[in-house]
Amino acid sequence: MATTTEPTSQQITTLIHLAALTHLEGQIRAAKTVQELQFLCVNETRRLIPYEQAFLLSSPDPGTEPFHVVSASSVALVDRDAPMILWLEAMGRALLKNQNADEPMMVTEDLAPEELREGWHEFVKGHVFWCPLKHPDETVLGTWWFERDTPWQENDVTIVHRLAGSYAYAWKALSKKTRHWSMTIKKPSVWLIAAAIVAALCIPVRMSALAPVKVMAKDPVVVSAPMDGVIADVFIPPNQTVKEGLPLFRYEDINLRNQFRVAEKQLAIAQAEYQQAVQAGFVDPQRKADAPLKEAEADLRQTELDYAKEMLGQVDVTALKQGVLLYSDKSDWIGRPVTVGERIMEIADPKRIELRIELPVADAIVLKEGAEVMAFLNALPLESFTAAVTHASYHADVLPGDILAYRVTAELAQADPRIRIGWQGTAKLYGEWAPLAYLLLRHPFIALRQRIGY
Repeated sequence: MATTTEPTSQQITTLIHLAALTHLEGQIRAAKTVQELQFLCVNETRRLIPYEQAFLLSSPDPGTEPFHVVSASSVALVDRDAPMILWLEAMGRALLKNQNADEPMMVTEDLAPEELREGWHEFVKGHVFWCPLKHPDETVLGTWWFERDTPWQENDVTIVHRLAGSYAYAWKALSKKTRHWSMTIKKPSVWLIAAAIVAALCIPVRMSALAPVKVMAKDPVVVSAPMDGVIADVFIPPNQTVKEGLPLFRYEDINLRNQFRVAEKQLAIAQAEYQQAVQAGFVDPQRKADAPLKEAEADLRQTELDYAKEMLGQVDVTALKQGVLLYSDKSDWIGRPVTVGERIMEIADPKRIELRIELPVADAIVLKEGAEVMAFLNALPLESFTAAVTHASYHADVLPGDILAYRVTAELAQADPRIRIGWQGTAKLYGEWAPLAYLLLRHPFIALRQRIGY
């Protein structure tokens, strides 16, 4: 019959330490970030090794920058400006000059420089143990700084040294996953990236420019002032459909009617004088010679009467064709004096429209007839309309807002009954093909040439 032997108290202690070590190394392997691992370094190690205070000093690029405190036991965030932290970092830089700094060692006051000894008495409590976290490839990723009241025993040093290797191995593995992308690029890859960038800059793209666009009537009939005068009334409101011959507006006709009446009277007088001269010529040869002069004067008065009649006939201005009447507002024209030839209204066919684009000189590109245009109208923000350039002005005009721009006319590829005359939006004009580098550097290059004059 088999018998079991109860473990001794020493064996139980050993088993507890072994279980704690196994559990801690499991936590080390389960850490997902370097920050989580650093927290374990200074807090969970206490399960195996008793200490009052622990700090972890590290460097973002070991070997090129001094170590600095990244984690401390019992605190969630290290205060970078705390006097103790500043002193500890200075002490770490001093210990790094020691030949044995990459090996575990007991740190005493004798190892502190003269200027740091006052801080030693103020901040250090008990016995200090210094233990680097060294990877098998000899890379030192960080250093432990332990403080406790009791001296450090050999078995404690052995356990700390073992844990340091485990922490260093996990730290290196996690650093490979989270290190910056620039650290993963090898030197030969830099040339490949540079070549790829140059190749991308050589990709041909279409030159384009954005400009305001407005829907205009195509070939409208202009209703202009037939004579000088003052507009008395406008009969048709704007944006209404009119028929040919329908009266549109009327001039003030008081002066014209008076001129017509005066011309009638002057013609009657001239004709009477002519008849009198003809009758008197039968008895008086001298009076007979005046007859042609009186006839010419009568013809002149007849011409003046015809002119007055023609001007009076233009008092009412009528529509020359059927279409939509386009102008600003009735109140803008009633009582306003106009001169002959002044544009007042337009009569347009709503089915015949075109796009008027005002391309700023600063954004001008080479445009050819038939160049593609994409119009985005404000009234239909979710849709775009394809058009083609039909005309581009050679000379730039000054537009409202003191903007110097070229006038570009485009025609829609497909008519849309929803589009109304007067709508506005933005147009994207496409020009010739050019490398991507030219498109990106075009404006800086123009500004440079204008500045240096070469």
